[in-house]
Amino acid sequence: MLYSFRHVDDNRLTSWADVFERADLFRVLILLFPGMLLALFISRTQLTERHPAAVLFLCSFLAAVPFWREPEVIVDASRYFTYAKYIELYGVGHFAREWGRSISAWTDMPVVPFLYGLIFRLFGEVRLYIQIFTTLLFSGAVVLTYAIGKKLWDENTGLAAGMLLLGIPYLYSQVPLMLVDVPSMFLLTLTIFVFMKAIESGGMMVPVSGVLIFLTFFAKYSTWLMLSVLAVISLVYACAPSGNSDGDAPAKRKSGEMRRLFFLRGMLAGIFSVLLIGILFFWKREVFTGQMALLLDYQGPGLRRWGESFVSTFFFQVHPLVTLAALFSGYRALRKRDLGYFISVCLLIFVVFLQIRRIRYIVMGFPMLSLAASYGLQQIQKRDVVKFLAAGAAISSFIVAVAVYLPFLDRISMVNLSHAAALLDKVEGNSVDVVTLTPPHPVANIAASVPILDLFTGKQISYSYDRIIPADAEDIVTSPLRFTWEYRNPPYYAGALRKPSALAVIAGEENPAIPPEIAAKIKKFKRAKSFNASTGVFSYKTFMTVYY
Repeated sequence: MLYSFRHVDDNRLTSWADVFERADLFRVLILLFPGMLLALFISRTQLTERHPAAVLFLCSFLAAVPFWREPEVIVDASRYFTYAKYIELYGVGHFAREWGRSISAWTDMPVVPFLYGLIFRLFGEVRLYIQIFTTLLFSGAVVLTYAIGKKLWDENTGLAAGMLLLGIPYLYSQVPLMLVDVPSMFLLTLTIFVFMKAIESGGMMVPVSGVLIFLTFFAKYSTWLMLSVLAVISLVYACAPSGNSDGDAPAKRKSGEMRRLFFLRGMLAGIFSVLLIGILFFWKREVFTGQMALLLDYQGPGLRRWGESFVSTFFFQVHPLVTLAALFSGYRALRKRDLGYFISVCLLIFVVFLQIRRIRYIVMGFPMLSLAASYGLQQIQKRDVVKFLAAGAAISSFIVAVAVYLPFLDRISMVNLSHAAALLDKVEGNSVDVVTLTPPHPVANIAASVPILDLFTGKQISYSYDRIIPADAEDIVTSPLRFTWEYRNPPYYAGALRKPSALAVIAGEENPAIPPEIAAKIKKFKRAKSFNASTGVFSYKTFMTVYY
């Protein structure tokens, strides 16, 4: 049914109308047959019950590994790589001082780029290290989803929730990318789990929870809305019924005292996080106020222009079983009068009420969607049927992602940057001169792709940035790629090379016109190879030619 109605999917990256254009549906159906047999085997085995966290972690990690070959398909990665490289080259102190000053911060928060920078500084500037890190965070989010479900209800609900989080094919496309969405999802899920632990146990968990709230707050602006779930958690713990009989007055009094204590612990964690947030916010207040103004004036109205339908997000990019089970869960919660259910569903209510129609802005809420779906599935009494449905959703989503999404993403023109970088790394010498050629009617500034080329190659890059404003400059104000025109490549690319080992030309169109000064540079090299992969779907294109 999804394939038949694929034209309805308006996702900006992996629309079924686009990804299935060359994909073989029959091949997908053939793969689904052994996939469902595997789901049946999982439903009958006790391994998931014996070691649920280990099985979920290992399976989710292995499922994400095939996607490591994926290129950086979203040009926003150039910003996060640049932030991380500043830390690698100049240290943490420089990054802290210059964030929002010489280091242009656009509308990005500093926590995730800071972590990427530490990885570069400690282990080296290798993309694989970032991918291992983000995959570990993805698997960690799956395990934490299980842990939250177990804490709210029981182990069966938590196990199914962890499986159902793997039933979101869009997530697989995001795990290997040098963006902030998957790390933000992990941080929010960890914050929710630790906050619940802090309310229940108190002690050192309270300040630890405050620190995690602080980190999640400065991971991404859209996490601000998602953190509202903490207020719901506090209210649920404070209002949960005691479950004691009417005649047990001492027990009821003790229960009332515990509820007040739960609420107080939640308040203390919140106050501690507000103090930490206030310090950083006051220090960088000019940066954050400028960012918020840009969000209100540009990104808020833009969301209506670039939005994606809820049908696309919750029935194509999320397995329909997850969405339908989450919708049914409301009926089950009402019947059981389960206050804890609101913890899992409040974020979904906010997303629908506020009409947040952009999947990248709600990725961090997917663990809560999985929890609500798992809760709905528990209406089925047979445990093996629940496990089969959850495992089937996860396996079929993986098959669609690996057999349809991944081949499509491998053809996006951004892959030309990684293929060209692989050739550059084979050329003798350690330096490369990079040139960008802007097409006559550009949709974005092609110079923003230089850091992504740098991410894939170990060569030293020399690039002199020339800002070229297109003739229709007024369109930049409302363009979804506006940042590329306001972005400045950092000064560490500016040094001219005496004898570069190669020349890399990045163009926004195939077979571009070569200016005379570039033609003079090309004459110094003997060989050339072009990389012109493209799906033809996206307006922003990067074609590469390497001269060596």
